[in-house]
Amino acid sequence: MERLFDEELNKLREKLLRMSGIVEESVALSIEALRDRKEELAREVLRREESVNLLDVEIDETCLRLLALRQPMAGDLRLITSAMKIGVDLERMGDLAVNIAQRALELLQAPLLKPLVDIPRMARLAQDMLKDSIRAFIDRNDALAADVCERDDAVDALENQVFRELLTYMLEDPSTIQRAVGLLLVSRYLERLADHATNIGENVIYLVRGRSIKHNVDKIRSAD
Repeated sequence: MERLFDEELNKLREKLLRMSGIVEESVALSIEALRDRKEELAREVLRREESVNLLDVEIDETCLRLLALRQPMAGDLRLITSAMKIGVDLERMGDLAVNIAQRALELLQAPLLKPLVDIPRMARLAQDMLKDSIRAFIDRNDALAADVCERDDAVDALENQVFRELLTYMLEDPSTIQRAVGLLLVSRYLERLADHATNIGENVIYLVRGRSIKHNVDKIRSAD
């Protein structure tokens, strides 16, 4: 019975790995579509959305079944509840990749506003955060998870930089406003991607340490 439960947990991890892989590729494709102005890549991201949604449902159903039938305790319970939360974050990251692809399709209808530098940099940071947060989950590596959480500040700083630069374009030439707003939305989506990767990192820390660091709850509790 215990061996069967371990096999089910391994299958759950495999589904999360598969889902994170699709999401990571979708983010990369959406940014490539935007940077290189490739419509087909953007449409490929839209086609992948269903696969992400189906895996989200499968992961949710698997977790609920394990909770109901196995009644797990302690570490196994934290693993399953963390997996459910990570599935939600991955699904939302998939939605954000779709949003970027949709903005790319819109921006293809007009001339390129400027060469993209900071947005692809933001995307690489967010992709690395996603990849490492999932690796931290699989390996139960709370140090790597904490490192992922710390990287969120770098993405936030780049978003602020993108905002300031695009605001200058809009102030100097109102004809650039629509394109600039599209790029601002992309930077916001990337910032949210990093936030979801941070959520995964926080869930891994909870999984390993048995306590939450969300909203600095450790500091709040220690002050009580």
